[in-house]
Amino acid sequence: MKWLIIFILLWCSSGLNALPSKSEINITEWKVPWPDSRPRDPAIDSKGNVWFCGQVGNYIGVLNPTTGKFKRFELADNTNPHNLLVDSNDFIWYAGNRNNHIGLLNPKTGAIEQFIMPSDIAIDPHTLVFNSTEQLWFTAQWGNKVGFLSRQTKAIKLIGMPIAKARPYGIKVDHDDAAWIVLFGSNHIARIDPQTFAVELIELVDQQERPRRLEISQNNDIFYLDHSLGYLGRYQTNSKMIKRWLLPEAKNAKLYGSAIDNNDRVWLALTGMKPNKIIVFDSKSQQFIASRAVASGGGSIRYMYYHGESDSVWFGTDANTIGRARLKNND
Repeated sequence: MKWLIIFILLWCSSGLNALPSKSEINITEWKVPWPDSRPRDPAIDSKGNVWFCGQVGNYIGVLNPTTGKFKRFELADNTNPHNLLVDSNDFIWYAGNRNNHIGLLNPKTGAIEQFIMPSDIAIDPHTLVFNSTEQLWFTAQWGNKVGFLSRQTKAIKLIGMPIAKARPYGIKVDHDDAAWIVLFGSNHIARIDPQTFAVELIELVDQQERPRRLEISQNNDIFYLDHSLGYLGRYQTNSKMIKRWLLPEAKNAKLYGSAIDNNDRVWLALTGMKPNKIIVFDSKSQQFIASRAVASGGGSIRYMYYHGESDSVWFGTDANTIGRARLKNND
């Protein structure tokens, strides 16, 4: 009887820690009609249209995924738009990476309002993110700054990083409206207080880690992608503890684009693979649950965007496509 009880307890315990059901990633890609224009960083408006940056082509594009039709809005030469957001009015905010501004595009008229960086030297707006009231935080990688744009006053505040050549790169805002940034030129992530703008640094485990993107879970855990060694890391804001998971591809993974879905599954783009590969990590079971090569090859998937209403992840590729990935359980 004693051994039977032990067996039952072990069986129940193993059931609690069982691997999740294996899943399949379905990927659909649309070929962008403007060759070699590096379509990237998509976001979706209230009508389901997919907006994206033509970084090399100096345009903002939009795809109707139902009809497959594209439309293009021209930008000034040397804008090289890097990232965009769609606000609650379906206006498009983009990062003018090479000409020192953040732009606001009215998609009905094509009119653009520019917000010029308040600096004696050129600042390179890189990645944008909204807070809970749709104020904008953004990184400036080579300017070594993080910025905050108030939509009410139209004032821009630039916050210098305490590490030289820190290269602030990916940025997200947590559920307390604090901004979190990965410092790609170092082995640090940073938190900026939304009231005081004070910068807090968190040092990562290995001196060789180079975090490039990050995602924030529903309980404010910070997941970061180490581009150098191939780790997915988690920083728990409550315990201040870091845990890491090494991908099988290790340093060859070259983790880049990422997203997190409503079930706190972290989507990862492996750009060291030819073709690129998308992998899904389930943060609850702490297991990699799905993997799929990108048919176009990808080249580099630099950014990914999760759309909750359709439960899908969108991305652009250097192979000149806009892609959509969905998870299908094989139960």
